[in-house]
Amino acid sequence: MSESDLPLAGQRVLILTGEIYEDLELWYPKLRLEEAGASTVVAGPDAKTHYNGKHGYPCTSDAAIADMDAGDFDALVVPGGFMPDKLRRDRAVLDLVRAFDADKKPIAAICHGGWIPISAGVYKGVRVTGSPGIKDDLVNSGATYEDASVVVDGHHVTSRRPDDLPDFCRALIGLMAR
Repeated sequence: MSESDLPLAGQRVLILTGEIYEDLELWYPKLRLEEAGASTVVAGPDAKTHYNGKHGYPCTSDAAIADMDAGDFDALVVPGGFMPDKLRRDRAVLDLVRAFDADKKPIAAICHGGWIPISAGVYKGVRVTGSPGIKDDLVNSGATYEDASVVVDGHHVTSRRPDDLPDFCRALIGLMAR
């Protein structure tokens, strides 16, 4: 493989997990990012803990979210499912998202994953998309909602649902490869 086959070689990506995450929205980006040369760390509320996906696919966290430092990563991926509703209540999660935002590092949220950046207060004035179920939450957070398969605004990458994953991953990899 040549260097051009691995546009994200040397980059590290943090992916959030927790109970009832959306299976495809975690695994599809994880595998695509690794295919592009990035290394990934999956962090949940606890390290080395088994979490069940919404559709039953298991995920074991590599690390605990509270032990993560945005300075150690180049991007953050926030999958959807029911997981974001619980994780957005965790101060460590919100502080981590705010740190990625302050450093203008890519924050990629899909479907209900947008709840976490909403609760972190980082979407004011940002163009985003997300699950139609959180459209009002996105708008009320000060974001501008667009119904599109992917929206990239600065360092924010957002998508609506699993069907949007090809566009979501292309946009995130493209942003990180710049």
